[in-house]
Amino acid sequence: MVIMAEPLTTASFEVEAWEPGRRQVPQLFILSAGAVLITTAVAKVWSALGNSKFLEVVDPIVGIKFGHLMLAVGLAELVTALVCFFSKRQTLALALVAWISTNFVGYRLGLWWLDWHRPCSCLGNLTDALHISPQVANNFMKAVLGYLLVGSYGLLAWKWLQERRTGTAGNMLDPAPNP
Repeated sequence: MVIMAEPLTTASFEVEAWEPGRRQVPQLFILSAGAVLITTAVAKVWSALGNSKFLEVVDPIVGIKFGHLMLAVGLAELVTALVCFFSKRQTLALALVAWISTNFVGYRLGLWWLDWHRPCSCLGNLTDALHISPQVANNFMKAVLGYLLVGSYGLLAWKWLQERRTGTAGNMLDPAPNP
């Protein structure tokens, strides 16, 4: 639905009528994904730089200490979040969110396969600071993971279908056109 209206004018400023369009939904998702990823990145890096005995335990999937794994994953989340916030390339941002979410699902499936029953330490020590039980945080992060996974793949599929329908197959390295 497009709202058709003339620009509102006053003596001091001009306000354009808001036109909901195809670019707002992906952009809102990308910004929300960036906010989620920057939050979890800061939590992981902060925790990885701490002195918990847990950080010395070797991860059963990757085979490196949890501290090193949390630092690496936190940095990957940070880079993805920065792309979400500052890149004009929606397809690139969505692809990175889909990529990192797919990795998280693969990691969780690997833990399930190994019969690992400890809650995910996705938020590091942040759960202690916020007085949230690890199980509640684990369940919340599963929901967030679902949001990131379904949202990124859904919007990538939607963009692909739109490009096929209009015949404007784009290149993910090209900046998005202005609305």
